[in-house]
Amino acid sequence: MSSKILTQLRILETLYFHREANATLEKTLDKIISQELQTTQQKSLELEEELQNFEQHYQISSAEFYQKFHLGQLGDNIEFVEWNAFYEMWQRLQEHIELLQSS
Repeated sequence: MSSKILTQLRILETLYFHREANATLEKTLDKIISQELQTTQQKSLELEEELQNFEQHYQISSAEFYQKFHLGQLGDNIEFVEWNAFYEMWQRLQEHIELLQSS
């Protein structure tokens, strides 16, 4: 995250705590979060399609694959490395979605 963004967030935080934030600011932040949520959900859906392709091909859920892969039970096939990366990206997106929905 750039230092400019952090500075801007700190300014908004200061305004908020001094009760100087207005309705426009609140609406703007709601819109930013909403757009970020929508973008993140779309990325998640795209990754889910990739994961489903792997699941159909190998006849195993991504969660089960992930566990077996990390236990060393599946080897280091390049497709498995890719599947692992997609699954980890998908997991991070789920955390982001949860966070964004908590606002």
